[in-house]
Amino acid sequence: QLQLVESGGGLVQPGGSLRLSCAVSGFTSNYYSIGWFRQAPGEERERVSCINRVNGVTNYADSVKGRFTISRDNAKTTAYLQMNSLKPEDTGVYYCVVSGGVFSSCVPPDYWGRGTQVTVSS
Repeated sequence: QLQLVESGGGLVQPGGSLRLSCAVSGFTSNYYSIGWFRQAPGEERERVSCINRVNGVTNYADSVKGRFTISRDNAKTTAYLQMNSLKPEDTGVYYCVVSGGVFSSCVPPDYWGRGTQVTVSS
């Protein structure tokens, strides 16, 4: 049974940093990607970042390029999203996602985590 265990998030001041993590277990294939979507109040969900488990290819939303960094552990089953220089507009619920496929880029996601709140406010 697939499990996504999310951690991280919280309240931070503008300019601060947070790190999210997502541990994946039980996926039926070795070929998948892990990433995050986020949803701000009144907005649609948007893809933030994604990393391919096998080849390590990453992608980012334009709004977070240069500030967020996605990585994976050596076992390639846990992904991390380091978020620096956070802005109030980064506020939202961040959802870990898993997407199957050799060249997966997390769109569309096959599975969603429960989400974790990130609030950037002074």
